Amino acid sequence: MPTPRPGVLALEDGSVFRGRAFGAEATITGEAVFNTSMTGYQEILTDPSYFGQIVTMTAVQIGNYGINPEDEESAGGPKVAGFVVRELSPVASNWRSRQDLDAYLRQYRIPGLQEVDTRAITKKLRVTGAMKCCLSTMDLSNEEAVRRAQAWEGLVGVDYVKEVTCQHTYEWDPEGRWDEPFTLAGTTLGAWVPTTKRFKVAAIDYGAKRNILKKLRQHGFDVWVVPANATPAMVDEIAPDGVFLSNGPGDPDPLDYAYRTVATLIQRYPIFGICMGNHMITHALGAKTFKLKFGHRGANQPVKNLETGQVSITAQNHGFAARPEDLEKHGAIVTEINLNDGTVEGLRHKELPVFSVQYHPEASPGPHDADPLFADFYRLIERRKAGKI
Repeated sequence: MPTPRPGVLALEDGSVFRGRAFGAEATITGEAVFNTSMTGYQEILTDPSYFGQIVTMTAVQIGNYGINPEDEESAGGPKVAGFVVRELSPVASNWRSRQDLDAYLRQYRIPGLQEVDTRAITKKLRVTGAMKCCLSTMDLSNEEAVRRAQAWEGLVGVDYVKEVTCQHTYEWDPEGRWDEPFTLAGTTLGAWVPTTKRFKVAAIDYGAKRNILKKLRQHGFDVWVVPANATPAMVDEIAPDGVFLSNGPGDPDPLDYAYRTVATLIQRYPIFGICMGNHMITHALGAKTFKLKFGHRGANQPVKNLETGQVSITAQNHGFAARPEDLEKHGAIVTEINLNDGTVEGLRHKELPVFSVQYHPEASPGPHDADPLFADFYRLIERRKAGKI
């Protein structure tokens, strides 16, 4: 057994949590957040929306089923800055596992911390809000760790999307490997649209998770991915039937180049947005976003559809939101709200074929309640092409 290494997590308010290090030897700063998912730690680690954040998991033991290449949500390994758990499982046991979590984080130079009171960290963040943070798996004093946490610039006003978006336009899965629906024990999961007619969609990549692209393929779309700084002309060159706006990290406010493009595209194409995509539509319409106290991160967030009355359990990962009165003033209708705090979780335009949600219907990790949204996008394009909207 390797010699245990000490590690430290320090928050900007002076709180210090000492435990055992794992993963890479490094000292990093970022925003401290927590995630309430019981499973799916690999999807969380590789979700580009977590870029620049130090994630604390509330589940007691993490790492028990190891790591496999099929479940990565982005290329190039983890996107989190650091990872904090109560207990790192000493055993990684699953037929799909290729390596354990400790080795995985070492491979990609991500520091981790275990044997700390993650419940205390979570309660502090819920009361105080997301905070600047320093995580070190090296020989760092408490005072120096706190100083570094306080000195970090923070993520408000910083463009993190440019760090995770693709650099060039490309066709995703041209061989159609993901055309078939997910099945489990012979049962189809989700509302797959069985159709011989496929539509072309331009997916603007603000930090897109792979499972979103898989879902688009499975619901009848041929997907062309374009970078976040794409101009309307670049999208027009693809000649899409519709436009999809992906998830992404950080503050949406500084992405003026992105929502200027969206402001033009909403006049030309049916549009569906997820997470950062919802923020881009918000800003494109002229409304604003604000930072939530501690954000929504987990696979168990209840959302109510105000038009149907249906309640869904959703997977979420965002730290910003819009105000309903601001959206309504700029031509949008609030369609869904979070039942925990009443914040906006979905919108549609009063006149244009445009809708979006703040949560993640691709369910990776998470429930499948919101999967029909991809079918709704398909039907929206169908109606538009038939001249019904």
